Amino acid sequence: MSLLLLASQSASRRAMLTAAGVPFDATVAGVDEEAIKAAMAGARPRDLADALAELKAVKVSTRAPERLVLGSDSVVALADGSLLDKPESRDQAAEHLARMSGSVHHLWSAAVIAEAGRPVWRHVEAARMHVRPLSPAFIDRYLDQEWPAIGGCVGCYRIEGPGVQLFTRIEGSQFTVLGLPLLNVLDYLRVRGVMPA
Repeated sequence: MSLLLLASQSASRRAMLTAAGVPFDATVAGVDEEAIKAAMAGARPRDLADALAELKAVKVSTRAPERLVLGSDSVVALADGSLLDKPESRDQAAEHLARMSGSVHHLWSAAVIAEAGRPVWRHVEAARMHVRPLSPAFIDRYLDQEWPAIGGCVGCYRIEGPGVQLFTRIEGSQFTVLGLPLLNVLDYLRVRGVMPA
């Protein structure tokens, strides 16, 4: 059993930790994200991502108090201030992509580590995502390729795959875009002795 427990079944977060050589186990946090989003309506996107990450970490940490539990979440904020959730259908994904077309949005990723049922570390950062103008025909072809795989992706893209075609420029860490500020997490894991210094 490793010391680190990831409170997520996200394939991209698991892949990042695995590729970085981090020993970890993963479990489902089982939190009601929609209820939290409703309760925090009007909150800054950064604060919402942080609160969701903390909720996941703390909930799992109460079940496994002897372990370091990593919770993470991402929030997409459009230029007009509205937030995008994960698309519930292909039609909704097409709508999200059309709304992002030709504009810049922010993707906030938060990570919180909890121990013994309380948060002990956190980090939140953003990436600026410059989306090129997307034609309806491109959006349709893109979704032919990527749906339903992107159904679990806020923003409707996987930049490690065809989703990179949506952008003219990305400002910020690729890890943040993938859903976890990995370099900062690794720094803390070295401090805690999970990873070699």
